[in-house]
Amino acid sequence: MSDESLTVATHTWISHSPAATFALGQQIGRLAQPGDVLALSGDLGAGKTALVQGIGAGLGIADQITSPTFTLVGEYDGRLHLYHVDVYRLVAAPAEALAFGLDDLLGADGLTVIEWANLVATLLPADRLEVQLTWLDDLTRRLVFTAHGARHAALLHDLAAEMTP
Repeated sequence: MSDESLTVATHTWISHSPAATFALGQQIGRLAQPGDVLALSGDLGAGKTALVQGIGAGLGIADQITSPTFTLVGEYDGRLHLYHVDVYRLVAAPAEALAFGLDDLLGADGLTVIEWANLVATLLPADRLEVQLTWLDDLTRRLVFTAHGARHAALLHDLAAEMTP
């Protein structure tokens, strides 16, 4: 399903704190639309869950958002329904992801955010927003956003406009 030829936009942010990563996520939550898919990849502890917590806050979700490593999917209600998926523990990632219904969540009525999305790359929709998080030092992270498809290119454009000082 993944098609690199659909890459239409990229943007990089440097986050100097978990609070800055949370704030970036919060803005994503404010801009998200039903059917959006965010595919998160990167180093262990690089801030994927902090970004998702910010997304939840931007969606108006009051519940505590934690990484669903052992449950695979956390569901939360806010302005949009948030499907928070963590495929880190899947041994046969694509096959197991299909078994628990990942394909049903992609493009669903809410926002689907997948941690460790690189493990299920073959299942991702062509129109998605990928986020690669990388450690630079103890507090600093690089977040590289790559939009695939028109909808997510528009989301990235709006996010960049909102986050520019």
